[in-house]
Amino acid sequence: QVQLVESGGGLVQAGGSLRLSCAVSGDSNTNYCMGWFRQAEGIAANGRFPENIFYADSVKGRFTISRDNIKNMVYLQMNSLKPEDTGMYFCAARPVCSVGDILTAARYTYWGQGTQVTVSS
Repeated sequence: QVQLVESGGGLVQAGGSLRLSCAVSGDSNTNYCMGWFRQAEGIAANGRFPENIFYADSVKGRFTISRDNIKNMVYLQMNSLKPEDTGMYFCAARPVCSVGDILTAARYTYWGQGTQVTVSS
């Protein structure tokens, strides 16, 4: 069983930045495929073996997913935020990444409770 806890959401003006954090606990396996979702929309995903990073077209060049396997943390750095980035952001995990559906919410097993991001215009 894996527990995920997100933090870092908030209210920010358009053009601003936020960094979301996801604390991973409950399983010593650090090879999980990790993803960030806005509601059910896949935003970014990071698999370990092989090392794969994917982004939704809407966030490429603005968002960066990263992970610290020593601290068991996953991050989503969000820059140049737009009002359409507003939503509830969820961290999710699955045992193995599959490139074909790496941004598909239904393929993820474990979910956090979400953190709200609101971007004002």
